[in-house]
Amino acid sequence: QVQLVESGGGLVQAGGSMRLSCAASERMFSVYNVGWFRQAPGQEREFVAAISWSGDTVYYADSVKGRFTISRDNDKNTGYLQMNNLKPADTAVYYCAADRDHLLQTMPGKYDYWGQGTQVTVSS
Repeated sequence: QVQLVESGGGLVQAGGSMRLSCAASERMFSVYNVGWFRQAPGQEREFVAAISWSGDTVYYADSVKGRFTISRDNDKNTGYLQMNNLKPADTAVYYCAADRDHLLQTMPGKYDYWGQGTQVTVSS
């Protein structure tokens, strides 16, 4: 059972930057793919970015491509989401998730383990 804890959320002005972290309890974190998702009030949870267990493959939603960067440090059992040029539309609760599928997934239903989420608010 992998436990994930997100941190780094908060309030930022439009155009600013923020880095989210996702700390995993599992020593075998390096075998898990990691995804970031977000959910705004009244909306469905949506895909943001994903990175394969090796870090060789990454996917981004079109809405964040060129602004967000996903990465991981397997030695620290931690995943990251660097968010630059933030927009008010990025305001949401951000969740990290992990799974061991051999394919990197973008659908939230494909992920087995989830963090509790961290609020990101971007003011205009």
